[in-house]
Amino acid sequence: MCIKNITEEQAEQFWKIRLESLRVSPEAFGTSYEDSVGTPISEVVKKIKNEHDEYILGAFTEDNQIVGIAGFRKGQGMKFKHKGMVWGVYVSPEYRGKGIGKSLMVEVLNRGKDIEELKQINLSVITVNRSAVELYKKLGFESYGVEKNALEYMGDAYDEEHMTYFYK
Repeated sequence: MCIKNITEEQAEQFWKIRLESLRVSPEAFGTSYEDSVGTPISEVVKKIKNEHDEYILGAFTEDNQIVGIAGFRKGQGMKFKHKGMVWGVYVSPEYRGKGIGKSLMVEVLNRGKDIEELKQINLSVITVNRSAVELYKKLGFESYGVEKNALEYMGDAYDEEHMTYFYK
């Protein structure tokens, strides 16, 4: 498994797994499949950044298929430049349990060490996704609150745990 940035040339393959994530795990993301499926690939290309402080990672198989993703962006402006945010973490079901999610997150944390002024990384995870919550805790993320009914989908409400990782 190779962890590296997704490029604009890989936009279609990225969008395929992103839509899969929204369809397979609709409760886990703030964006819905229904709201995203009609997005033109030209718009997806514009969202793919390859900066040291804004990127989308892919977990690639030996035959160069993306089977996991994680996005990162640093806060903008004077009051937010000390923090970053992880978004869209997902691993295709047939590849789960192989450490891919951990590898994606370790890469984000390692890259964060080299981002000027970055002191913390935040993320949100639905509380029913216990394996993700436990992974983040093992990596050093700390909970700073739970938002009740943060997301609603198809009549069901989901709580989100807000977590942060502090660089020491």
